[in-house]
Amino acid sequence: MNTVLVTRPEPAGKELCKQLQQQGIQALYHPLIDIEEGPDLSSLPQALERSHIVIAVSQFAVEYSHQYLIQNKLSWPSHCQYLAVGQKTASSLSKASGHKVHYPEISDSEHLLQLSQLQHAEKCQVLILRGNGGREVIYDTLTQHGAIVSYKEVYRRTDRPFDSHKAVAAWRDAKVNTLVITSGQQLQFFVSQVNRDDQNWLWQQRLLVPSERIATQARSMGFIDVISTGSAHNSDLVAALQP
Repeated sequence: MNTVLVTRPEPAGKELCKQLQQQGIQALYHPLIDIEEGPDLSSLPQALERSHIVIAVSQFAVEYSHQYLIQNKLSWPSHCQYLAVGQKTASSLSKASGHKVHYPEISDSEHLLQLSQLQHAEKCQVLILRGNGGREVIYDTLTQHGAIVSYKEVYRRTDRPFDSHKAVAAWRDAKVNTLVITSGQQLQFFVSQVNRDDQNWLWQQRLLVPSERIATQARSMGFIDVISTGSAHNSDLVAALQP
């Protein structure tokens, strides 16, 4: 039986493995990053107060921001318009903040930028809650349209290096033929860790990614069989992996 290599961080990564195994699909877990608190949390309350629009890029952004606000007996301001890159993040933010959260049907930066709430954002203070790096296209596009955009790094991703020779040997033994990688940065890191000797094996793998942008990035690296699921939801990833 072939095996799916799941690389997304906890808890979603372990949950995805569990869901795949419930469907009779063999899964192996190898997270590429660890998640911890970001350095900008202490200045988050002031940034929220002066913002007109708040964009959460992931559930981690919501989780770490909300945790900090609760610890300091603060709440999400009611004067802000709240947006999220995807449905799961929107649901988390709505539950945490108690406010309506807008999100695109397709979970990526390009579709977020098409939301009506961002069509007249000139001179608006826009706050992007994110990890260390990523989502520059949102910042760049809104800035070009006259918005005053700032980031708060509310969580931090730390790469988990691995020994390519040992890891790829183990994955071959486990009959891995499919990779699930849920961000462009993780894809870049994963490829950077694989030795040149093992890259032929790598390019032969079927690769699942959440957006067409990452799929294009993957093809330019050398992947041939790339599937864009249109979302990073575990349910959509499981559906795409059904025989």
